[in-house]
Amino acid sequence: MKILLGWDDISPDTPDMYGQTPVWCATKNGHDGVAKIVLRRDDINPNKPNSLGQTPLWWAAKKEYEGIVKVLLGRDDVHPSKPDEYGQTPLCLATSNGHEEVVKILLRRSDVVPDKQGADGQTPLCWASKNGHEGVMKMLLGRDDASPDKPDKSGQTPLQSAALNRHEGVVNAVLERDGVNPSKRRKLS
Repeated sequence: MKILLGWDDISPDTPDMYGQTPVWCATKNGHDGVAKIVLRRDDINPNKPNSLGQTPLWWAAKKEYEGIVKVLLGRDDVHPSKPDEYGQTPLCLATSNGHEEVVKILLRRSDVVPDKQGADGQTPLCWASKNGHEGVMKMLLGRDDASPDKPDKSGQTPLQSAALNRHEGVVNAVLERDGVNPSKRRKLS
């Protein structure tokens, strides 16, 4: 990779027919070293998505590649809340899968939006509560800009989702947060 990037006629940001750039491919496959080499260059766009709108950070968050997430977020030009074509952000993927370290890394950035809804209306809090990820839920609830009463498109709040899925630890974590309305009724659409 170092040799190829040294050639003048090589463009390290040229996508293939699926919109996948070299940094995108390195990230998707968990090749930390290759991703780091390519990301050192200023002439690449680390936010360039593939044909489905999935950025390198999106894949790193989904696959729990902590090292690549750190390298990507070390660049000021990376947009950490950029969604794919279905509205899923890197934070949504990390919370849905219970990737606590990736969530922690993402939440260090002030420009991460913990209440951003995907096309399905699910916020990161909704995903964490639905899937019973107590540690992730506590991290999200530690942020003032995460609303524990914000319902998804079906009108279900994170508390209701956790209760319906019998995630006792998540229910307790939500109830410990100031300002939660445990009596909030589900609004049916």
